[in-house]
Amino acid sequence: MQKKICLLGDFAVGKTSLVRRFVYDLFDDQYISTIGVKVSRKTLWIPRADAPIELTLMVWDLAGSEEFNTVRASYLRGAAGAVIVCDLTRAETLEGIEAYAADFWSVNPRARVLIAANKCDLTDHFEVNTPQIAHVAARLQTDYYLTSARAGDQVETLFQHLGQALVEAC
Repeated sequence: MQKKICLLGDFAVGKTSLVRRFVYDLFDDQYISTIGVKVSRKTLWIPRADAPIELTLMVWDLAGSEEFNTVRASYLRGAAGAVIVCDLTRAETLEGIEAYAADFWSVNPRARVLIAANKCDLTDHFEVNTPQIAHVAARLQTDYYLTSARAGDQVETLFQHLGQALVEAC
């Protein structure tokens, strides 16, 4: 089974770093802005009562952008799920999560969305707290994860949970 998922969020929230940590178990401090879209692939084994299911995630890492346009809509088309990423050290990145979700659901109304509140290892620089993230997640009726692409915190769990939800939706 193969499913397309998208990573969405403002620039420099750590989308590419989360993908790199998930797919290759690597982290790089160098910031390189994504232009357009980068597609990666990783296979997961999703536990089931009868037998585990092999799920290949096609991970579309989209450039951060405030404007929703036809090009971005075409990148989103056909996605079964999304991870919307905010940066715990930049409060303004939390404000856009609901707009990213609305844009995504306008193209894929039945898709599953999760929130990654990234950079949880930078506790001395937090501008966003857990209750604020929980509030946004509750409004979107979804789950959130406090992730760190640098340390690897909750990255595998986030994608495994999304994979499980996608398999259950079939």
